[in-house]
Amino acid sequence: MIWSNGNLRWMFQFGFLCFMSLGLASSVSGSLSFEIHHRFSEQVKTVLGGHGLPEMGSLDYYKALVHRDRGRRLTSNNNQTTISFAQGNSTEEISFLHYANVTIGTPAQWFLVALDTGSDLFWLPCNCNSTCIRSMETDQGERIRLNSYNPSISTSSSKVTCNSTLCELRNRCISPLSDCPYRIRYLSPGSRSTGVLVEDVIHMSTEEGEARDARITFGCSETQLGLFQETAVNGIMGLAMADIAVPNMLVKAGVASDSFSMCFGPNGKGTISFGDKGSSDQLETPLGATISPLFYEVSITKFKVGKVTVETKFSAIFDSGTAVTWLLEPYYTALTTNYHLSVPDRRLPADVDNPFEFCYIITSTSDEEKLPSISFEMKGGAVYNVFSPILVFDSSDGSFQVYCLAVLKQDKADFNIIGQNFMTNYRIVHDREKKILGWKKSNCMS
Repeated sequence: MIWSNGNLRWMFQFGFLCFMSLGLASSVSGSLSFEIHHRFSEQVKTVLGGHGLPEMGSLDYYKALVHRDRGRRLTSNNNQTTISFAQGNSTEEISFLHYANVTIGTPAQWFLVALDTGSDLFWLPCNCNSTCIRSMETDQGERIRLNSYNPSISTSSSKVTCNSTLCELRNRCISPLSDCPYRIRYLSPGSRSTGVLVEDVIHMSTEEGEARDARITFGCSETQLGLFQETAVNGIMGLAMADIAVPNMLVKAGVASDSFSMCFGPNGKGTISFGDKGSSDQLETPLGATISPLFYEVSITKFKVGKVTVETKFSAIFDSGTAVTWLLEPYYTALTTNYHLSVPDRRLPADVDNPFEFCYIITSTSDEEKLPSISFEMKGGAVYNVFSPILVFDSSDGSFQVYCLAVLKQDKADFNIIGQNFMTNYRIVHDREKKILGWKKSNCMS
């Protein structure tokens, strides 16, 4: 069969930090949706330009994704009404792989916001000094301006004081009526965002165009350091399970039920739908909390590689903000070794410039359909099949192609992560009310 550089399909399902809360989910039935794009996708390069971005499908492309992973913090029924951001269901990724066009305030101002299920806080660059990246350069040398939120300009903006239940750093306040400070740190050395909490309107709408605006609390980020000084980040929207996370605030505002879905298909296209509780024929597993109640954590009871079944039990986090899958030992070796033993193609020697350990040369006899499949059996018995565990890229001189098993050994944290590459071609439902993770095969285009 013909091999292509499109074998790695991004099912962003999204993400960045984490949280937990239920609120008014039981009394709300609406949902919202929008499209997402991968930061390095050709669609995004068309809009924002590809200056400084690696070519999609190249080794540098995947090295950039792995580098970005290392710098991250891990801090429906068919008749459902869906809700999306007011600008429509089109999104673009600006920093941590995927982003959406979100409008905030009165008058409304747009921001290209990265979406993250591995974090909780939504923050925007705000009243920034030189620490904020203000623009991005296109291939043509033009610079696209990135907006900065100014609460004094928005007539719907209001302060969040230290006596708010959402103020976690109230012990640093001078008085109960002081502005509530926040600080969020990331694994990347020195990377953090600090500022104060504010409240304003996020503009949402149904697919029919009916406005569904909601007041939310988010961070007015006055300082971004570390990774955010190197990469154009126009804000991060946390989707984890916490009171301050956007999904929970949409529930409390009465515009969506306490569930959302994420789906990412080939070439970085995808959707996110707030209020989506999935369908009756989806597969499901209960969410756990052994690592943290903030994460979308599942229990894996065994996994299968080709014809080999590995009887083992471990927990893993579904994190849309992580590009590839990271496994602790002994799970990493058990999966990769059994995969390698079933691959007929010649393995490349280890290369310090290649983050992936198991890579193979594509020849005229190579056939993707003959590669071993990978599947996980989840708690409750449902099976999660991985559609595209490999990625394909050209050699540095372009003389041949290589495919790699897109799994890395986890040595940066003490938990396993199911990354975007293992979510490809699935619609993942994060049912926060029922504490269930659901999945169903999808083309991720609607």
